Amino acid sequence: METTKITLFKGKKIRKTLFQSEWWFSVIDVIEALTDSNQPSKYWTAMKARVSSDDGFQLSTICRQLKLSAEDGKMRETDCADTEGILRIIQSIPSPKAEPFKRWLAKVGYERVQEIENPELATKRTRMLYKLKGYSEDWIEKRIRGIAIREELTDEWQKRGANEQKDYEILTAEISKATFGITPNQYKKVKGLKRENLRDHMDDFELIFTMLGERSTTEIHKIENSTGIPKLAKDAKRGGGIAGIAKKQLEKEIGRPVVSKDNFLPKRKRLRKLKK
Repeated sequence: METTKITLFKGKKIRKTLFQSEWWFSVIDVIEALTDSNQPSKYWTAMKARVSSDDGFQLSTICRQLKLSAEDGKMRETDCADTEGILRIIQSIPSPKAEPFKRWLAKVGYERVQEIENPELATKRTRMLYKLKGYSEDWIEKRIRGIAIREELTDEWQKRGANEQKDYEILTAEISKATFGITPNQYKKVKGLKRENLRDHMDDFELIFTMLGERSTTEIHKIENSTGIPKLAKDAKRGGGIAGIAKKQLEKEIGRPVVSKDNFLPKRKRLRKLKK
């Protein structure tokens, strides 16, 4: 399950992810945005040592290793901090950008509080972003519905014993293999994607069968009151299998595979990929 989101501060990308209903930000990305350092990882290492030696406080204690999408598209453990932790970190960074960053951070945090209190706001923001990117209204409707189905499924997984990122990845892969015959990582390679969100590059049929596999899995979990990763994985394979059977039947009718190389990458980016 890919949860990495990208937000911008003065043109700099800041990766963030939801953990325990709060935004957690990549410390390295924040440091790069505030210092323009070419080696933010080394800056962070030196900074941790300096702050620790100054007052006994260790910055690492306010961080948590969470998986974020890296440049190569893989999910890698990265030092992350919540809003309070990031504020503590930037106090130790001598940068004229610190104050504007604090205001930006407060805005991002406030938007998240609003979304928790009124989930419709999150849906509206998501819908608007897709519209600005040029997606059709019909596609957006399916994508929004798919997000809701996915969230319901991950809620069930959490309640039934999935506690780590790798658990979600394993279960998601089981559904994908049973539905499409390939894992999400293999699927991204078919479409020529790296860091991009796979589902943002699926067409109508691909989204529909993804939803069918995940919704079927959720229902199986509830009916059988499944717990533990081994049982959840079996359910995921069964749920994905239901979608897989329907997909094969459709492919016979339309005479072509459902899994497509097509994506929604900008034309320029697509041409660069083809040249490679």
